[in-house]
Amino acid sequence: MLIREFCAENFTDIPRVTAAGVERIELCDNLAQGGTTPSYGVIKETADYLSERKTTFATMIRPRGGDFVYHSIEVRIMETDILKALEAGTNELVFGALTPENELDIDVLETLMIASQGLPVTFHMAFDAIPYEQQKTALDTLVELGFDKILMHGDSLDKPVNTEHIAELVKHASGRIQILAGGGVSAETAQAVADLTGSQYVHGTRIISY
Repeated sequence: MLIREFCAENFTDIPRVTAAGVERIELCDNLAQGGTTPSYGVIKETADYLSERKTTFATMIRPRGGDFVYHSIEVRIMETDILKALEAGTNELVFGALTPENELDIDVLETLMIASQGLPVTFHMAFDAIPYEQQKTALDTLVELGFDKILMHGDSLDKPVNTEHIAELVKHASGRIQILAGGGVSAETAQAVADLTGSQYVHGTRIISY
């Protein structure tokens, strides 16, 4: 079964994509910056709207645009935002953190996973910044940390989704963690991307026609 995750900037499109049958929503703000944390009010209204519907949603936790290297105050902001997102009723969470060398920031990720209180968590497209030769080891580490999914494009966003590379990581994951293919995936290409990668999860702002 194809599981389409619509990337929603605030609440605006949620009623329409839900009516069109989308399976999942990633809720964020500031898509021009790659997505940042939406407000408490947006999360709460989304949770209330979807509470009796089949569509589930994950809330982006990202304090700013730019890189994914966070100092201690930003980490505290993210912890607070996670707690408020849980309070507002989010089903899942989305975040990531890297070191200046583009490796996983284990200390930050462990802190944020504790704050998440067992809710399913997706590691977002910061994964694409990790050097190719380190990505399988990084995937293994995310499994150990308790992550549920990884969102990735498989290459830089100025290039088409790298289905061959994603397929290699899907094979390596062997069902231990799910991989969402995103970045330029549309309603027209979603099934083909899923077939080529071996993952039923696809993600994007044009992932469903409505």
